[in-house]
Amino acid sequence: MIQTVYSPHAPEAIGPYSQAIIAAPFVFCSGQIGLDPATGALVEGVENQTRQALANLKAVLAAAGFSPGKVAKTTIFLKRMEDFTAVNTVYGDFFGEHRPARSTVEVSNLPKGALVEIECIAVL
Repeated sequence: MIQTVYSPHAPEAIGPYSQAIIAAPFVFCSGQIGLDPATGALVEGVENQTRQALANLKAVLAAAGFSPGKVAKTTIFLKRMEDFTAVNTVYGDFFGEHRPARSTVEVSNLPKGALVEIECIAVL
């Protein structure tokens, strides 16, 4: 059974996709950028965008009944690999001792001119 996940505490999908899909025992979260769900505006700076993207992911995970501690895999898309250290610091603070598997890639562009996008897969 596949179930669509929606959180009003994360930005609406800006295309023909869902914030997340539950395909038990997994939840597949679509990439989140640093959009403030209250204003719809992209926050300033790579650290703030990373914090907001992770907060958005956390809201989507919560709507699915999951928590960041259940994340098994993340993928980070960076506009500039030079931002790796700054993003890594915020990411490490967010996950604490939990260390999901991860890939990080540099991309030529991201939606709305974002500097970072993060997606994840979590498991019950």
